[in-house]
Amino acid sequence: MNISWEDAAAYCGWLSRKTGQPFCLPTEAQWEYACRAGSAGACAAGEVLELYCGPDHNLNAMGWYCGNSGRRTHPVAQKNANAWGLYDMHGNVMEWCRDGYDGYAAGSQKDPCGPESGDSRIVRGGSWFSNAKNCRSAS
Repeated sequence: MNISWEDAAAYCGWLSRKTGQPFCLPTEAQWEYACRAGSAGACAAGEVLELYCGPDHNLNAMGWYCGNSGRRTHPVAQKNANAWGLYDMHGNVMEWCRDGYDGYAAGSQKDPCGPESGDSRIVRGGSWFSNAKNCRSAS
């Protein structure tokens, strides 16, 4: 990772002060909601059948992963956006979430939040070096 969680959170604070609008890192649940953009498949384009670095039509349409990245990051918006116009939610670079890492509570929850602090923070979306299974909306 080239940007620390602290730097990402500080940027949100700077942007909030500069614009007068509130900005913060999303919770893990908010990130997944935005990534899915109303879809129910493994990625916003549908199911992901590949688990590792082989070709996967749906994931290839949405993002960069070990199977198509050439082992490097790519400029934003080179793949298809999801239904809400968000690019690079699957692969390319991992995104920080506000939550600290913790196990999931049993049962269904609505807009859950993880701990505010902890030794580990959540990253979502996978990256250019991730296996296809790690670029799924739920991973």
